[in-house]
Amino acid sequence: MRCYKFCLWKAYFEKGYGLTSYIKWVIAIFGITTQNVAVTLLGMFIYGIVCFFLGWAWYHFNIITSELEVQNQFNLFVQEMRKKRKV
Repeated sequence: MRCYKFCLWKAYFEKGYGLTSYIKWVIAIFGITTQNVAVTLLGMFIYGIVCFFLGWAWYHFNIITSELEVQNQFNLFVQEMRKKRKV
């Protein structure tokens, strides 16, 4: 189980980033238009932390299970297997 904790933290960040990916464009446009490097970097740092904690909450409060179940309802393979197994 080497690197398990790292992979778990990566999953948290990536889930949060996926949920909030449009915010990066707001920060980028702010940085381009104002040319304020310090505030833009601070915004990116805070955005990264928010991504991590949003992803952590997504897993911690088990929202990920609901998300996967919604995906499974539209997955043809899962539909076929559920018919065969009578789930």
